[in-house]
Amino acid sequence: MSPRNTSDADTSPSPRRRGRSRGEVPGVTSSPEGDPAGSAGKGRPTRTRKEAEAARRRPIVETDRKEARRRDRQAAAQERQRSQQALMSGDEANMPAQHRGRDRSFVRDLVDARRNIAEFFFPVALILMIVALVLPLVMPGLYTSMSVIMLVVLWGGILLCVVDSLILRRRIRARLTERFGEVRRGLVGYGIMRSLQIRRWRLPRAQVRHGEDPR
Repeated sequence: MSPRNTSDADTSPSPRRRGRSRGEVPGVTSSPEGDPAGSAGKGRPTRTRKEAEAARRRPIVETDRKEARRRDRQAAAQERQRSQQALMSGDEANMPAQHRGRDRSFVRDLVDARRNIAEFFFPVALILMIVALVLPLVMPGLYTSMSVIMLVVLWGGILLCVVDSLILRRRIRARLTERFGEVRRGLVGYGIMRSLQIRRWRLPRAQVRHGEDPR
């Protein structure tokens, strides 16, 4: 064999190399004809429409925390305003949970329909406490004799309030049993605490007058 023939045989492409087109990468299957993704030679299969939509999905997360807190405060303020208006108007649907219920409304009417000693005693007790603070500075000699009287009035009023609360307790239990057949826990204390408040300052506002029957 001549040297020229040997050189021609060495430079000719082998069958294995001849079957590979330019631009092909080993281990990657060429895409079908007419596929632009395959012609770009990205080296991976094209994603389906379902996979692309799933990749674009993002969880709905509030990124502006300051704005979220502002909206929460605004919603809470509106809720408090509705509750306050309900306490003033007697709208039980929008009242706080501790005031809702037909039995609680009945207890409020029982308390508001009677004249409770505590609602008259506490303003008197407040005046006596102010006098006890001011009198020693103005008239020290008179304070000694007045202090005994004030103590008798204060302790006597407290005793009357306790007796009146016991009477109210029995009345609430009897009327609840008569109307609803049972006395739920907390209703008696709810009524007694209301009786200790001045009528004008009670919330929810009184819906019956003195002497009227409960609704």
